[in-house]
Amino acid sequence: MASRDKILLDTDVVLDHLADRQPFAEYAHRIFALAEIGELTVCVSSLSFSNLYYILRKLKGHADALALLGKLKLLVRVSAVTDAEIQSALASGFKDFEDAIQYFAAKAEGGISTIVTRNKADYSTSEIPVLSPEDFLEKFEPAAE
Repeated sequence: MASRDKILLDTDVVLDHLADRQPFAEYAHRIFALAEIGELTVCVSSLSFSNLYYILRKLKGHADALALLGKLKLLVRVSAVTDAEIQSALASGFKDFEDAIQYFAAKAEGGISTIVTRNKADYSTSEIPVLSPEDFLEKFEPAAE
């Protein structure tokens, strides 16, 4: 994969990173490390920010949740969820509505080479390649390990 790859991270992978959820955090941390050094453009939908706040607030409190999301915002591009994405998600054949919104946000963003998620089965109808964090890193960092 080229260093200019632009990916959309599903909420679960971002939460693995921000909440250091083991054993998944290692892969999420590596993806964010690539974003930090400019090897990768990471997009996160605006929907993910509200979902992340809800979960992080329960885990870490309001102030820490906002601080983590502020740091996240510095590393990622926010992909908008508009009326069009909601309408497409409502009309789609996706079994999971939230994943449908993520998918249509990725499509609207344009240039997304991969959706990275731990819930690959939820994206079975995706026209954009869908990989787990581990599989994405294997393709992106073939010389590693």
